[in-house]
Amino acid sequence: MRWNLRMKAAEAGIWKSTEMRRRLAEAGMEVSAGKMSALWTGTPTTIRLDDLDVICSVLECQPTELLICEPDKVAARKPKKAAETTGSGGTPVIKPRLGRHRSIPPA
Repeated sequence: MRWNLRMKAAEAGIWKSTEMRRRLAEAGMEVSAGKMSALWTGTPTTIRLDDLDVICSVLECQPTELLICEPDKVAARKPKKAAETTGSGGTPVIKPRLGRHRSIPPA
């Protein structure tokens, strides 16, 4: 997900975090300077739904305009497909381990 608060705020004519903080306070959401700075400058790891609702109300937007999906990043995190971990005929590819060499077990 990409956090799009600054762009939506700019579209609403809000250019500074202090102005955004003032408007949030007018809407009933008291935000500390530190929390406002985190919301303004970066992507929050968590956000309360109540807070998101107030932010959307102030900016007159939908949550999907603030939280932008990035499917390419999701695809990059997926584990490798079975075809990439198997050799010809569907047999698993065995990769040698690095580190201590072990002796062969007795026959």
